[in-house]
Amino acid sequence: MPVGKPKYKRILLKLSGEALMGRKRFGIDRSVLARVSHQIKRISAQGVEVAIVVGGGNFWRGTGSEAKGMDRATADYAGMLATVINALALQDSLESEGLTTRTQSAILMQAVAEPYIRRRAIRHLEKKRVVILAGGTGNPYMTTDTAAALRAVEIGAEILLVAKNRVDGVYDTDPLKNPQAKKFERLTHKDALNLHLQVMDSTAFSLCLDNKLPIIIFDLQAKESIERAISGEHVGTFVASEEEKR
Repeated sequence: MPVGKPKYKRILLKLSGEALMGRKRFGIDRSVLARVSHQIKRISAQGVEVAIVVGGGNFWRGTGSEAKGMDRATADYAGMLATVINALALQDSLESEGLTTRTQSAILMQAVAEPYIRRRAIRHLEKKRVVILAGGTGNPYMTTDTAAALRAVEIGAEILLVAKNRVDGVYDTDPLKNPQAKKFERLTHKDALNLHLQVMDSTAFSLCLDNKLPIIIFDLQAKESIERAISGEHVGTFVASEEEKR
């Protein structure tokens, strides 16, 4: 099915570790990487500048380890290393599609990634390279959702795309547990904060609110979901300020 012309010139895509698992229980589903890479190749060919923040929950969840008695900061640093694993796998998949990529990490991993430098990341985007951002913010107690919102603001992205695994938007309760959950087609940032919705953390929503950065939260597994989202087609849940129109 043909997808419309992209509405945005520069985007930041947040890929959670869970989304990269697909239907597996652990690790990376290579077919998911292939689908994502193929879509990114097509949107890059249309002039869209793409930055990607990767999570690490398919290998490690810091909050779960903390609950089992591990020091929270140590658990979070381990999670940052998991995001680097995902970044390298994604880099390999994108390059197999013929795309030029650069992986940057907020924690120093010089053998496999550049350090994250905002101006360098922007320059890579201007040169039509896909930039993969690993290591979260480089700080414990900060989620990769917060990293995605922060990096999107820093690089001047026009939209933050948040790809979920088998959840097609924002609901009032967990739709995987409650079949009666109500889906929101559109929300404001303030609504998301006031309703204490768990789809992203409050720090990430607050950053987007303060900087008037719109968000689309959608199911990565849906057909051509990334391309459809950036073309302006209704996909998932759209979160923006009151005056923002989709």
